[in-house]
Amino acid sequence: MKGKMSNEMGDIVIDREVLAKYAGSAATECFGIVGMASVNVKDGVAKLLKRENVSRGVNVTVVDNKIHIELHVIVAYGVSIRAVAQNILENVRCRVETYTGMEVESISVAVEGVRIVDD
Repeated sequence: MKGKMSNEMGDIVIDREVLAKYAGSAATECFGIVGMASVNVKDGVAKLLKRENVSRGVNVTVVDNKIHIELHVIVAYGVSIRAVAQNILENVRCRVETYTGMEVESISVAVEGVRIVDD
């Protein structure tokens, strides 16, 4: 379902793909994130996505104009996964709610892998 808002001038409809790209971009801006992950369910292997494909690591559903987001990420080795996940939750919620004017009801962060990052 797409996000929909109405005002006195008409309706605004936001596609789930747009929401997914925005949420994925907001997540990849966070410290400790190497990138988004695409998970091959058949093999159980997480694949690091390029910047232009960040929406493939995000599942978005809209129910009663409330957004539910599931993020699949790969984190950098040596960082606190809990701190990174908390930062993602706060950044994505703030960015998506500001961007859309809609409420984000839930965000799930699935850490699919850890990568050593060269400086």
